[in-house]
Amino acid sequence: MDRYQRHIVLSEIGQKGQDKLSHSKVLVVGAGGLGCPVLQYLAAAGVGTIGIIDFDSVEKSNLQRQILFGTSSIEKNKAIEAKRRLVDLNDTITIIAYPERLTYQNAIQLFNQYDIIVDGTDNFETRYLINDACVITNRPLVFAAIYKFQGQVAVFNYNNGPTYRCAFPNKPIGNTVPNCSEVGVLGVLPGIIGTMQANEVLKIILEIGTVLSGKLLCYDALTYQTTVLNIKKSEHDIQKVLLAKENFNQQELNEYCRVEIREVSIKDILKKGNIQFIDVRETNEHPKIKELMVTEIPLSIFEQHIDKISTNKEKALFCHSGIRTKTAISILNKHHIHDCYSIKEGATEIVSYIKELQKEESNE
Repeated sequence: MDRYQRHIVLSEIGQKGQDKLSHSKVLVVGAGGLGCPVLQYLAAAGVGTIGIIDFDSVEKSNLQRQILFGTSSIEKNKAIEAKRRLVDLNDTITIIAYPERLTYQNAIQLFNQYDIIVDGTDNFETRYLINDACVITNRPLVFAAIYKFQGQVAVFNYNNGPTYRCAFPNKPIGNTVPNCSEVGVLGVLPGIIGTMQANEVLKIILEIGTVLSGKLLCYDALTYQTTVLNIKKSEHDIQKVLLAKENFNQQELNEYCRVEIREVSIKDILKKGNIQFIDVRETNEHPKIKELMVTEIPLSIFEQHIDKISTNKEKALFCHSGIRTKTAISILNKHHIHDCYSIKEGATEIVSYIKELQKEESNE
């Protein structure tokens, strides 16, 4: 009661709101300039479980703006050092440090353990990774970016709102956008922007105020000018989400699942007997293939349903374009399940071919 008394006396929060905070789980990706103020204020506010993932070590140049660290932290892992400082700030909550890099291999499993994801990173590759993982796991993403004297804040994927890809559909080419180490940054700027991120997290948890969903707040520290831009959900958002999943699984396949994949056309596989056809698309994807006996195992839960795979049949897997199929076969190989084929054609082409085949047979 003493620790959170200033929250509890607020009529908009009260004990009920503070209980919401204590039962919430927030993952902060990056414990740098933005991550430090986010972590500090979320811990002080009493968010019950806070995860910190960062593989980097503290450098002397970080101390100008990364206020959780001191001279004694230099050359130590940021996630671990941030946890040490935050435990001293609030020893009544759970703080978990992940001293590792966020990758296509660990993001989905990690994000599924938290309610809200905060992006405190400084590179576009990781930002798209975080966005795609949030889309796949259906987690709101509290985003921010800083550049010299300017900052941006937004909330993506909130209540089916726009995603990061709706605002920034294409990655910058190469190193065309310099980072803080190249152009510098005003020391207090990440503190201002990171605090805004923490504010959005608290509003989401407490269900108060207006969340920055569908909006991009732009702040200039030199003029105090604040501009709010509207972000529309893309007309092709479903396709973008599917593309995000495809890209995500392709990256995972490229980096971690290097196995030989045997491809086969639907024409040739239909000539074989004793085949188990497996659809690895999500359950809401169309068209459905009613002309074949198909086992539906979405890739998102594929590994949890290995028991549905036949051990005495050859397996022919398909999806929308073949990328998820290859990832699924890699998973099967990992479990020592072989005799698998990836059908070259996607579901739409498979349906068209079967119908054409049936039409020819009926004419005969």
